[in-house]
Amino acid sequence: MAAKEFDVIVIGELNVDIILNHIAKFPEIGKEILAKDLDVTLGSSSAIFASNLSSLGARVAFIGKVGNDGFANTVVNTLKAKNVDTSHIIHSDKLNTGATIVLNFDQDRAMVTYPGAMEDLSLADIDFDFLAKAKHLHLSSIFLQPGICNDVATLFRKAKEMGLTTSLDPQWDPAEKWQLDLKTLLPQVDIFMPNIKELMFLAHSESLNSSIEKLQSFSHNLVVKNGSEGAYLWGGESLMHQPAFLNAEVVDCIGAGDSFNAGFIRKFIDGAPLSECLKFGTLTGAISTTAAGGTGAFADVASLPEISRKKFNASFF
Repeated sequence: MAAKEFDVIVIGELNVDIILNHIAKFPEIGKEILAKDLDVTLGSSSAIFASNLSSLGARVAFIGKVGNDGFANTVVNTLKAKNVDTSHIIHSDKLNTGATIVLNFDQDRAMVTYPGAMEDLSLADIDFDFLAKAKHLHLSSIFLQPGICNDVATLFRKAKEMGLTTSLDPQWDPAEKWQLDLKTLLPQVDIFMPNIKELMFLAHSESLNSSIEKLQSFSHNLVVKNGSEGAYLWGGESLMHQPAFLNAEVVDCIGAGDSFNAGFIRKFIDGAPLSECLKFGTLTGAISTTAAGGTGAFADVASLPEISRKKFNASFF
């Protein structure tokens, strides 16, 4: 079998994050408050995942859609600087690049997203000959991409037929309808990566265990993120729990879940045991909280072993 050109191809949404930090309180209608800091940076779950996965040494390419504007330049140039292949990012002359306003408050945040071009990406935009050059397909934020969401089971089935392994992080549904045909989709997904709230809404259940019970007959590996409680993995036989690596000096939590995904998938494509994937994902998610934005902590990969040792008393492996 010929060697693959890419380890992972990411299909997903693309936008910038406009981040407001050091806010005294959340805004109220009719009133104005001040933020002490502002950053405009690479946003979107998919792009943060791709950037950090590339920083961790994987060969990564991206399929998505942006406009022809300054925000598009920010997105594409930032990914290129992280050695992510951007040759299949589509530029639209009719649509603007998406943007998310992020209001950071303590360790939580509120977000408002303008979808723009990300909503327009569809199955017809996917170059399957290009996709075949990868070992693995990852997709994030399915509910922000209605053109893909309607055909997501077909997309994953084709990827599996071409021999790719697959992962999906559904992310939050802004409409809060949680309509996803999991019985058709999940048999095509090797690693399903929601957080615990998303899992319960998708499974229409009130606990982790009851959600797993509903999905286990047609799922492969369920990887469930739960913030400071760590992460869980159900792989068909038993439930594994990995405690969190806690950071006493959190800068922000933007992209922590995406960084978890990047660490997990980095080990997964190398063929590591799932327990090792889970532990490394939990560590990379924690590392993400040591710097601003979703990618800041991975700007200097050489520093990650020291950060792991000093901040979390863990080896970066």
